Amino acid sequence: MAYWSRSSRGGGWGGGSGMWAPYVPVAKRRANAAKHAAKLMKKGEKVEPVVIDGRKITKTFWGTAWCENLEAYSDFSNRLPRGRTYVRNGSVIHLKISGGKLDALVSGSSIYTIQITISPLQKKRWTDVKSSCGGKIDSLVELLQGKFSRGVMEVMTSQTTGLFPAPSEIKMACSCPDGAYMCKHLAAVLYGVGARLDTQPELLFLLREVDHFELVSEIAKTPLLGSSADSANAPTADADELSKVFGIEIDASASPPPVSSRRSKARVAPSTSRKTKKTASKPKKKHRKPAKARVR
Repeated sequence: MAYWSRSSRGGGWGGGSGMWAPYVPVAKRRANAAKHAAKLMKKGEKVEPVVIDGRKITKTFWGTAWCENLEAYSDFSNRLPRGRTYVRNGSVIHLKISGGKLDALVSGSSIYTIQITISPLQKKRWTDVKSSCGGKIDSLVELLQGKFSRGVMEVMTSQTTGLFPAPSEIKMACSCPDGAYMCKHLAAVLYGVGARLDTQPELLFLLREVDHFELVSEIAKTPLLGSSADSANAPTADADELSKVFGIEIDASASPPPVSSRRSKARVAPSTSRKTKKTASKPKKKHRKPAKARVR
């Protein structure tokens, strides 16, 4: 798959010829997305679609803070709204967040591949964040739920001192023919990150390549978000879930068949076997004939 740098391309579809890709109705985009997702599932690949429940894209502290930070930059303010409709209608088929990287698939006139790289948080900046928040965050749950003082909140969300990336720290590439710096597919993915942070806020720290445990002065002993087990349980989708996302039926045979167990052998009821053993072990009683009366 070829990629183009947003900064090096100009004009519209066809390298500035003024032509644009034909409009594809939402219903058809959903159908194309569902087919592509089903193919990936058939190959055994994880599919992690961005699912928006209702009109509001984000509902929690970290997700909302991510989107508000992006919208505050003039570089993005005019481009991001183009992606809202796309992320709401389920066009972001797949979004994987890893260390400093976003990999995504978006359904438009075709299925487009997205790659976004984000610079790691500078060491000095991270040290300053930890210093400013030291002793003010009591638990990991408090951190991930965004339940801390206003002072800590301002440090975390500041454009100059916080955790969120600036435009200069974000490099984007989309396989679509749109020559804009940020196409609607890229905008949809960036909004999709906010939606994903609603349910997995620890992914923000993974994306900026810092350890959120370092911010906590007191960690509960119970398993919490951010563990390896939780990472393995990322929100993947099966055929039924994808059918709801895309609004059409997906053949269940596209998903990998479940592994059958070899230990499903029928067992003989223990009560029956015991009775059989007891019956076999008892000797048969001999029946004596009654003695004949003597004639005198």
